[in-house]
Amino acid sequence: MSYQSIIGQNQAWIDDTWNKLDEKLSRVAVKSRYKIPYTTKNGVHDDCSKGKAILMWTNGFWGGLMWQMYVGTGKECYKLTAEESEKLLDGAFHYADGLHHDVGFMWNLTSGVNYRLTGNPVSKNRNLLAAMTLASRYNVDGNFIRCWNGFRDGESVAGWTIIDCMMNIPLLYWASNEIGDSRFAKIAMRHADMSMRDHVRADGSVNHIVVHDTKKADTVLEVKAGQGYSETSCWSRGASWALYGFMLSYIHTQEMRYLDTAKKVAKYFIKETEKTGWLPRLDFCQPETPVYYDSTAGACAACGLIELAKHVESEEEKEKYLSSAIHILRAMEKNWCDWSENEDSILQMGSLKYDKEQHMPIIYGDYFFAEAILKLKGTDFLAW
Repeated sequence: MSYQSIIGQNQAWIDDTWNKLDEKLSRVAVKSRYKIPYTTKNGVHDDCSKGKAILMWTNGFWGGLMWQMYVGTGKECYKLTAEESEKLLDGAFHYADGLHHDVGFMWNLTSGVNYRLTGNPVSKNRNLLAAMTLASRYNVDGNFIRCWNGFRDGESVAGWTIIDCMMNIPLLYWASNEIGDSRFAKIAMRHADMSMRDHVRADGSVNHIVVHDTKKADTVLEVKAGQGYSETSCWSRGASWALYGFMLSYIHTQEMRYLDTAKKVAKYFIKETEKTGWLPRLDFCQPETPVYYDSTAGACAACGLIELAKHVESEEEKEKYLSSAIHILRAMEKNWCDWSENEDSILQMGSLKYDKEQHMPIIYGDYFFAEAILKLKGTDFLAW
């Protein structure tokens, strides 16, 4: 079955879901205009725009969600809220020692999108500053981008890399293209090659945290569980970061090894998610009980699968990836979306990690869900 035939079979659901997104978010966009939400409390968005909370790695997703809705509707209410969110995010630049590798999540989806849509020079400068910050985290001796600062549980994290960074390096591809300087893209590709080797296993499952020697290239010292169940398991959102992240690296570079890696992770993700009625577990190797899910993994993976379907050549692969994305999105919409006026968030059942904050709304769940539906509508816009 062709790509367009699959879309046609699901068109009514796609249109209805987009309309429900717009109906709810056009109201919430005004209500939460001067906030940067992470989750909801008693149905109301919280606010991470004050003090050091502004450094939260998730703080770009609200503005990014607003830009997605603006692209799909042209409504001014979304643009105004996205611009306010970007201004609030300026507060993070006052804590330079607290910035981390997730500056891509924070600014590429806010300032980066603003600049690409409107040509705003201030937004361009913000995104370039974020790109320079990310590039500065590159360890020349170890050949990787360091994820965090300081210490965790008394241990230096100078050699730590996490799979999440695959979603941040598109900021570096953009910077190279924007200013005509290849060094940003070279850093991104060296990190992607490391991640392909050290984070993605032969079966397509994924390591979350890998500890490297800081003074010797391409040397793994240890693998840590991170937000998953164990160091040998597969945290589902980590797999989704890899799936979509390598797909984005392919889009920016046209290097086939990144497409092949995205396909390898996609095969594993699809196999494991199909087992549970297309509702992704928090960790694909977790014990049978308790059963934990993570809707954010499904939403992010769906975006990657839709892009895969656009870029592979065989009709069989296109059908597999697109149908799987739609199965995941439809299952989550049916079981986990809250369309009521009593709740500011939409996609429920997000989980931070295996032992903390399970089954709650998280802002990046709403972001990726909306991005996926916008892709299915056929809108040719890539925020990354």
